[in-house]
Amino acid sequence: QVQLVESGGGLVQAGGSLTLSCAASGSIFSIAAMGWYRQAPGKQRELVARINRAGDANYADSVKGRFTISRFTAKNTVYLQMNSLKPEDTAVYYCNADIADYGLDSSLYWGQGTQVTVSS
Repeated sequence: QVQLVESGGGLVQAGGSLTLSCAASGSIFSIAAMGWYRQAPGKQRELVARINRAGDANYADSVKGRFTISRFTAKNTVYLQMNSLKPEDTAVYYCNADIADYGLDSSLYWGQGTQVTVSS
């Protein structure tokens, strides 16, 4: 069984910074891409950033230049460094990962979400 556990959310003033972490554990053979999504109240879940095993990353236009995604492959962990936060960044942030187990079956897993609130 695979679990993704997020941490690092909280309340911050506009212009501030937060770093989110997400650690995958369980029967993991390999992890391809890992990413962060967010869902604000009344809105659909949207991609924030995603990074593949080679370290290539892509970002939503709304966070380019402010957010940085990185991963520590040996520890099955992905990070999201968020700078210059804006009130519109307020959302529940979810981690996901494309994980192959020891049977080499791949599935997409999601974390439970962590709340990020940016006050104006």
